[in-house]
Amino acid sequence: MESEDKQSKPSRPATVKPTKGDSSSERQVELSEVPVVVQKIHLDSLLRTKNDIVKQHVHQVFNAKNFEEMVKLAHTAKEQMEMLGLFKSVRIFIDISRGEKARKDGYEVTYAVEEPRRVTGGLSTLVGTNEGSVLLSVRMPNAVGRGERISTDFTYGSKNALGWSLNFNKPLRGNPRLNFQAGIFQNSVEFPWSGYKELDRGLACDFVFPGRHGNHVLRWEGVWRELSCLTRSTAFSVREQAGPSLKSLVRHTWAKDTRDSRVMPNTGYLIKAVQELAGLGGDAKYWKHETELQANKKLFWDSVVQVSVAGGIMNSFESGSKLNIMDQFFLGGPLTLRGFNIKGIGPHEDGCALGANAYWLAGLHLYTPLPFRPGKGGFGEYCRTHFFVNAGNLSNVDFGRRWQDNVTSMVDSIRWSYGAGVVLRLGGIARLEVNYCVPVRYQPGDSINNGLQFGIGVTFL
Repeated sequence: MESEDKQSKPSRPATVKPTKGDSSSERQVELSEVPVVVQKIHLDSLLRTKNDIVKQHVHQVFNAKNFEEMVKLAHTAKEQMEMLGLFKSVRIFIDISRGEKARKDGYEVTYAVEEPRRVTGGLSTLVGTNEGSVLLSVRMPNAVGRGERISTDFTYGSKNALGWSLNFNKPLRGNPRLNFQAGIFQNSVEFPWSGYKELDRGLACDFVFPGRHGNHVLRWEGVWRELSCLTRSTAFSVREQAGPSLKSLVRHTWAKDTRDSRVMPNTGYLIKAVQELAGLGGDAKYWKHETELQANKKLFWDSVVQVSVAGGIMNSFESGSKLNIMDQFFLGGPLTLRGFNIKGIGPHEDGCALGANAYWLAGLHLYTPLPFRPGKGGFGEYCRTHFFVNAGNLSNVDFGRRWQDNVTSMVDSIRWSYGAGVVLRLGGIARLEVNYCVPVRYQPGDSINNGLQFGIGVTFL
C-alpha cells in the first residue's frame, strides 16, 4: 500500500534543544515539529482478513503531517482493528523510507498482525442475581474476514436454569460501534418466589448504533413462551396464566455512561432509558417504560458517595386486560432494595410474588476504603466498606384514577431500609455484597430480611 509522492514545501527543521547540563550530542526533539510523509504501509501475516476493511482503517495514517500525528493515527487504526475482532494482536513498527523514491522525511509503517483462530471455545462461569451458571461457548471470530462473529452458548444454572443460543454479529461500515446482530435462543428458568417455571423459544435482531448523546440499541424479539407451575402450592393467580403464549416486541434502549467503572465507580454518571412495545403479533399487548439514573462523586480519603434512582411503568393496550406475570415488574433483593428478600415486595398470594405494573427505587450509598487500609495497592483495592439507605415501592397503579392519587398511593406505602457491609469487586462485571440490613418500614405480606444478607450479581442499584 503506497501513497502518492506529492510535491510539498521544503520541510522545516525540527526544534532541537540541548539537554540541560549535558554537552553531548543528545538532544530533546519536539515530535510535533518533525515533518513526516508516510510513503508506505505494510501488513505482515495477513491471511483471511479482507484487504478493503484493513485499508479503510490504516489509510488514515497517510494523512499524518508530523511524527507525533503519525504515531497517534497508527495507534488509532490498531485499536479500531482490534475492536472489530480482526486480529488477536497488532504490533506497530515505524522506520524511515528506503528505495529509489524514498524522501528525506519519508517513513514506512508496518503492522505485524496475528489473526485469531478460526474456532475458539471454552468453559467458564457466569454470575447472575444470587445465581451461578456454567457456560460452554464456541466462537468463530472474524468468520468472513470483515469482523463478523458467529457464536453459540450453552448454559446450566444452579437454580435449574438451562439455555442455549446461536448468534451472528456483523459490524457495519467497518465501525466497531455500529453493529447488526441476529440469533435464535431457548431458555428454561425457574422463579421459585412466584411458583412458576418459564420456557422461552425465540429469535431476535439487534441494531446497535452510537448517538450524539449516548448509545442506542434497537431490538426486535419474537418468543414463544410456556408457563408451568413449580409446585402444588403455587397460587391460583399464577396457575390461571399457565400455558403457552406468543410475544412479539420492539425495544429501544438508550444509555449514556461516563462512569470510570461499572462495578464500583469513583466518578461519572449513568443515564439509561428503555421503551418497550409488545403487540406486533401474539397475545402480549402492552407498553413499558423504565428509567435509571446514577451519579458518583469522589470525596476525601478515597471515599465515594453514590445516588441512584430508578423507576418503571407499564400498561396493557386492551382495556381490562390483565398483564402476564412474566412481563410485570418485581422488586426486592440484596442488590436493589436491601433488607428485603428477592422479589419480596408488592402483591403476594399464598407466598407467591405476583408483580405489579409500576415501581420506583432510590438509594444513597457511601463507599469507603477498608479500615486501616489492609492490602493497599493489592487485594484491598477490590474491597470497600458500604453504608446505604434504600427506599422504594412496587404497586399496581390504576390508570382510571388521577395521577396525583396514584403518586400518593406509591409514596404512602413506601418501604425503606438502611445498613452497612462490605462490597467485593469480581473482575470488571460483577460484585459481591455482604450487608447487615435493618428494614425500617414495610407492608403486610412483604418478605423481609432483617440481619445479614448476602448478594452477588451484575446489576445493582
